[in-house]
Amino acid sequence: MATAFRKDFSTAVGIGLTFLIIGVAIAYSGDSLASYWDWPSVLIVLGGTLCVTLASYSFGEVFGMPKVVFHHVFRKSQNPKEMAKEMLWLADEARKKSLLGIQAEVKSHESNRFLYKGLSMVVDGVEVADVERVMRQDMYASSERHLQSASILRKMAEVSPAMGLIGTLIGLVQMLGSLDDPSKIGPAMALALLTTFYGALLAYGVFGPLAAKLERNSAEEMLVKSLFLRSVVSIGKQENPRRLEILLNTILPPVSRVQYFK
Repeated sequence: MATAFRKDFSTAVGIGLTFLIIGVAIAYSGDSLASYWDWPSVLIVLGGTLCVTLASYSFGEVFGMPKVVFHHVFRKSQNPKEMAKEMLWLADEARKKSLLGIQAEVKSHESNRFLYKGLSMVVDGVEVADVERVMRQDMYASSERHLQSASILRKMAEVSPAMGLIGTLIGLVQMLGSLDDPSKIGPAMALALLTTFYGALLAYGVFGPLAAKLERNSAEEMLVKSLFLRSVVSIGKQENPRRLEILLNTILPPVSRVQYFK
């Protein structure tokens, strides 16, 4: 029975369309996109946001966050209902063939590290209580990594508008100090306005959505891992698959509950 995945491009599409719509609106207004690019503003907002975030977390946490985000936001997501059916099928096979008889089926799940590790331990004769303890610890560690990365993104979404405001104040100070020189008023005004623009765009168009999607995908992953954990324990104990179906339906949301055995 094949594992069911679904590709989720909504994050990339949503962020991409946000920038596209803003770019089209700027171009339609008759302005050049180049006029909305200012290196000092970029330095203040991006550099300032990164530095304040580093002050709140460690180097490893901040620079490890992009890998976690890319892996868990832009990934193939698993359908909990289909995963429950997969586990019930596997439990039924184990009931019919014994644990040693499902080694080929276990091997087919090698791409799913969490599930494969649990099933392999069960097939190898490891005590079910030990298998459950290892899998729960793995779930806890994964959840902590996801929540930490989401909190970093939330911090960046919180800081970037503030850095934009700081840039605005710097630009206004420069502008007021250059009233006697009209040639300096324009660049100072650009710095004042573009930093606010960059800060708001990054906070509400990039960092906030990425944090929300990471939290959402983490919750979905923990749900699927809970299904795997309960299934592996049931298979290890050689329980009746019909009982497993009842247990899995207590974990699944109502719209995703399954009726595998007629």
